[in-house]
Amino acid sequence: MKITRSALVVAAAASLGACVLLQRHPVGNAAVAVPKKSVDLRQYLGRWYEIARYEQGFQRDCDGVTATYGQLPDGRISVLNKCRKPGGRITQASATAKIVDPQTSSWLKVSFCGPFYLGDYWILDHAEDYRWAIVGDPSGRYLWLLDRRPTPPETEVKALVGRAAALGYDTSMLRRTRQP
Repeated sequence: MKITRSALVVAAAASLGACVLLQRHPVGNAAVAVPKKSVDLRQYLGRWYEIARYEQGFQRDCDGVTATYGQLPDGRISVLNKCRKPGGRITQASATAKIVDPQTSSWLKVSFCGPFYLGDYWILDHAEDYRWAIVGDPSGRYLWLLDRRPTPPETEVKALVGRAAALGYDTSMLRRTRQP
């Protein structure tokens, strides 16, 4: 029994340490604006295709990235992220998210690493018809440009990058995501 408890403590500490290390990335926006635009979660739910992102260790070399959000019976949001690694291997990560600011529904806390780590997920901007969205966090280290289509027209991608720049993000740090 002692060995089992010790092993669990070591495993929990290692998981927590791994999650903390995921945060070590360059800052692309030192003054992230607090999300003010309300989000209708019913319209936000569903599949999104990643168009561009700030490269993170947990997404290194990922292409064909999708994020699918669903409503859980308890009011939380289910999250399923998938990516295609070189060689075609598909990886996925499941999480749950809870709404932090019910006034706007634009601030979420997401847990991929169990109860030890909750990451901020801020929906910073979105199209009125929820065709695209810009997502980040308060640290300015994370940025994702999402679209409902895997390959939107290049003029729309440039406009989306321009919106991210207008929010104060260094768009030279963006890595374009190749979609199949």
